[in-house]
Amino acid sequence: MKKIACLAVLLSVLAFNASAATVITEYEDQTSSVSLQAVRMNDQPGVAVVFTGTDDLHYYATATAAPAPHLLLKVSAKADGLLFGEMVYPEYHYFNDPVKGKIEVYVGNFKVFVPITKAERREPPDGDTENAGVIVTLKGIACTSELCLAPFTKEVTGELNLKTMDNWPAIDFKAAPAQETTAAPEPTKVDNAQAAEADAGLVDMLSGWGETGDAEESTDKSVLWFFLLALLAGLSINIMPCVLPVIPLIIMRLVGQAKESGPRRVALGFSFCGGIVLFFAAFAAISAIVKLSTGTGLDMNSLYRNPTAVITLFLFILFFALVLMDVLILALPSSVANKQGGGSGFAGSIGMGFFAGILSTPCSGAIIGAVLVWAQTQPLSVSSTALVLMGVGMAVPYALLISIPKLLDFVPKPGTWMEIFKKTGGFLLILIAVKFTLTALAKDHLINVLLYGVIFSFCVWMLGAWITFSTPKGKKWTIRFIAAAIAVGTGLWLLPAPKASTIDWQKYDPAIVQNALKKEQPVLLKFTADWCSNCKIVDKNVYQDAATAALLKQKGFVTIKADTTQQSFQATVDYKAVFKEPGNVPNTILLNPNKQTITK
Repeated sequence: MKKIACLAVLLSVLAFNASAATVITEYEDQTSSVSLQAVRMNDQPGVAVVFTGTDDLHYYATATAAPAPHLLLKVSAKADGLLFGEMVYPEYHYFNDPVKGKIEVYVGNFKVFVPITKAERREPPDGDTENAGVIVTLKGIACTSELCLAPFTKEVTGELNLKTMDNWPAIDFKAAPAQETTAAPEPTKVDNAQAAEADAGLVDMLSGWGETGDAEESTDKSVLWFFLLALLAGLSINIMPCVLPVIPLIIMRLVGQAKESGPRRVALGFSFCGGIVLFFAAFAAISAIVKLSTGTGLDMNSLYRNPTAVITLFLFILFFALVLMDVLILALPSSVANKQGGGSGFAGSIGMGFFAGILSTPCSGAIIGAVLVWAQTQPLSVSSTALVLMGVGMAVPYALLISIPKLLDFVPKPGTWMEIFKKTGGFLLILIAVKFTLTALAKDHLINVLLYGVIFSFCVWMLGAWITFSTPKGKKWTIRFIAAAIAVGTGLWLLPAPKASTIDWQKYDPAIVQNALKKEQPVLLKFTADWCSNCKIVDKNVYQDAATAALLKQKGFVTIKADTTQQSFQATVDYKAVFKEPGNVPNTILLNPNKQTITK
């Protein structure tokens, strides 16, 4: 049987002089490529389009499953002297889409069969071979469980040896139900280069006529539906927990602006709304730049997988929280504040709106994610419009308050409650800064960033409490310099991610220790704890040293990290019961199986 299988593969290779597999799409560790094989299915000759890919990169099998009807996977073929029939697509799998639910997709390794219904034999000049150049065109879009990549149109080429057609190897796979077949046949019969070009143009023309009616109308309806969904998504942002702390401040700002004259009140209010829209417009511009330069869409949530981005956002929100709590009072220079015209008021309104947009990103819900995924599959003009409409949707409630000032009469009059609301919002922002921005960081890195947050808050307090209006200018700059030096110096120390150890540490388990000793392997037990500062120093100066790591590997040590952070941990219990230690860390114990002694 193995010989028969090998012979079939050999015949397929000899029959199809194709190039190496063509990469269709790839993203991080996910990839999908295509190669061509000359095969027979149910005794009919044809071309097998062989997809080879990872298990999280999928194509859409039906028009209803795809983000837009024209983005389902379509395969077509043309060749000189050949007539192709209807494509045979494989049985699809199901994927749980956050918006549409269970949808039909192709994923991983699968094949599409392109049947040859007629082959016009031609006498080759040398009389030995009869080759036909084949061009297979693939259209569609590929998505992962996190995002969709840019739509693609790819061509895969090869040459068929028609003389060996009767001996092409057979393939068999379960086809999709006939009524669910994804791609319509695109027959193209050509006798020479001129006829091929004419027929191809005719096929494209007829195909275009067939799709102009219902397909374009369906696509337009889909775009309008998602534009409406984008507006609703933006509207829903206002009830996200990340935005709630600043809503009282926004309303108080609008209450204050209501005292202004009619035109100025409207201008200031819509400046705030413009700041919200400006944030989403800036995000749309960044998304367009990324898509044009890399070919992949920008996922807003991906920013929170980037340590630099989340730390920057954490410090930004923490700073604003401290301002709300009056740790630092921001005041405009008198030269600006005394100017007529109130230009600074417009800048403040725009800035407040832009900040509200920033705060919305950590709490973006499923509906926002759905709009973003869909937007990445559309032309830049459509996707950018959808993102801007999210900003418009978020700004709508405030635009209503501006347009109908009487609605502000329902807001309580200014008083002590305003200060309570403001400072409460500061505490809520600190909670949000920790909860929604730092959860992706590794434990050791998270601890360092939180520690720096305390130091950063102290530096902000220095600027707010140590400097008053009457402080001499020289002293002001000295305090500012000291605060900046502390913030920068400790930031360079604490904010970078800890260097990864080159030692393969295993989690403490008595069974692992016993098994290693039975195999006469030396064991190194590093007793440590998360709260132990000296343990971090030992790690940095000893175990992160390349020479130490190389020596341990050379000597064949089984290296085990014995975590004693909590009393209930197995390492903590055995540290006292088995190794007779009082519990002090850091401590390193070496077990030598040959001498059966313990070295500390």
